[in-house]
Amino acid sequence: MKLQSKWYVGLLTMVAALALSACSEDPSETKKENIEKLNTTLDHSAMNHSSSGDVPVGLKNAESPLFPVGSPAIITDGHMEGMKGAEATIVGAYDTTAYMISYDPTTGVERVEKHKWVIHEELINPGDTPLPPGTEVKTDASHMEGMENAKVVIDEAIQTTVYMIDFESTTDGEAVKNHKWVTESELATAK
Repeated sequence: MKLQSKWYVGLLTMVAALALSACSEDPSETKKENIEKLNTTLDHSAMNHSSSGDVPVGLKNAESPLFPVGSPAIITDGHMEGMKGAEATIVGAYDTTAYMISYDPTTGVERVEKHKWVIHEELINPGDTPLPPGTEVKTDASHMEGMENAKVVIDEAIQTTVYMIDFESTTDGEAVKNHKWVTESELATAK
């Protein structure tokens, strides 16, 4: 009987210690961690910075791009940390419709709002003409985990030249190859 009592007292002590340690967790730290997780979802950190360089079928090279293939440019609008202000080398220039989209990733994580950019040729059966804002369509783009085969809503559509670029991250020095996509308005002439 004494052995059972000791075991019971030991078990109660462990449960009480666990309960007290759970209560002593700093709620502001937990809140901060949750906010950081949300920001990670929204700031495109899950984005595939580099790609194979393959382009979708039907995508046409730009005839007279402002930034020709091989030229340097400065990234003026970063979609993710380490892009803004980086010097890029133009790998490809293509005339198309670029879409800002919102979608629920197929992986079940938080909804992605206003992702830049998916191009017309990365949409599944979009037809020949640009899609207006509010249109729902699926994409086969794989820029971010959970994007491929997701149903997306078009937030904005612009006729533009899009660029595939190489650059070095300004935050960690990571070499990014064949990044898809930046638009002409997100680049400036390198000095």
